[in-house]
Amino acid sequence: MKLVCPAGSLPALTEAVNNGADAVYIGFRDATNARAFPGLNFSDRDIDKGLAHARSRGCQVYVALNTYPTSDRLDQWYSAVDRAADLGVDTLIIAEMAVLDYAARKHPQIRRHLSVQGSATTAAALKFYHEQFGISRAVLPRVLAIQQVEALAEKSPIELEVFAFGSLCIMVEGRCQLSSYVTGKSPNLAGVCSPAEYVAWDETPEGKTARLNGVLIDRFADNEPAGYPVVCKGRYQVGDETFHALEEPTSLNTLELLPRLREIGISAVKIEGRQRSPAYVGTVTRIWREAIDRVERDPDAFTTEAEWQRELTRLSEGSQVTLGPYQRAWQ
Repeated sequence: MKLVCPAGSLPALTEAVNNGADAVYIGFRDATNARAFPGLNFSDRDIDKGLAHARSRGCQVYVALNTYPTSDRLDQWYSAVDRAADLGVDTLIIAEMAVLDYAARKHPQIRRHLSVQGSATTAAALKFYHEQFGISRAVLPRVLAIQQVEALAEKSPIELEVFAFGSLCIMVEGRCQLSSYVTGKSPNLAGVCSPAEYVAWDETPEGKTARLNGVLIDRFADNEPAGYPVVCKGRYQVGDETFHALEEPTSLNTLELLPRLREIGISAVKIEGRQRSPAYVGTVTRIWREAIDRVERDPDAFTTEAEWQRELTRLSEGSQVTLGPYQRAWQ
């Protein structure tokens, strides 16, 4: 089982590689990836350095081209595919069919993974992407229960990758328009959820407020951790109550599922967080490296360390973790 880790910067890539990642995923500094935040992502020079360091440690480098271009911007995504090929990266993570088709025809030697944004949740969909575009792996959406992941793994013609740790989203990956509703920009088209230029913080007598394009997303009490404001995780008034009406600010943590994921044949587990700090990436990568090595040595005797869980919880959104949809028995 491979460990795929995020890198939003060269220092984060270095931390991931040094702490045992089998692969890191990165993005260019434009809208071709879903984390197009100012200050994040890689120049060609950074990628050259990152590739050299990763390969010196036996680590692969994936490039995420996982947003959806409009028709008039397709050439930008095609150019990004060419650029990644010229740089010599190992794998492209792609969502849009036209971009997958271009990559398959122009650069068939580069592995292609279907992005989580592609939202493939059936064996038929996986077979289609494999036959039409030659994908070798798909990242499954975080909407599936473990029983559904298991059923897919039995029939999948390709490798499967699942999210293992990190922030959760509203659970309609590849289709969320909440950020666009408030700002006109969405992760899928503009590569950014809650663009920073629309975010405003203010200290008020009632507490610190976070607004997005003027819309109140949350208000925090003194000493309450204030997370980055995204529409799906705001607190809203519904009737007489004010609460996280759409999604709790919490992080996915599947450490306890590792033996089962391994048993059903999951090829890779993915850590979310290209927007996170190098220190975060390094710590999370180290813990998951230790856990995967332990489960590979003796899956039947696998247990998690209390210290692993404490550290991961400390780094999680809202300092709380969940198994998310993996644990939904009704799905």
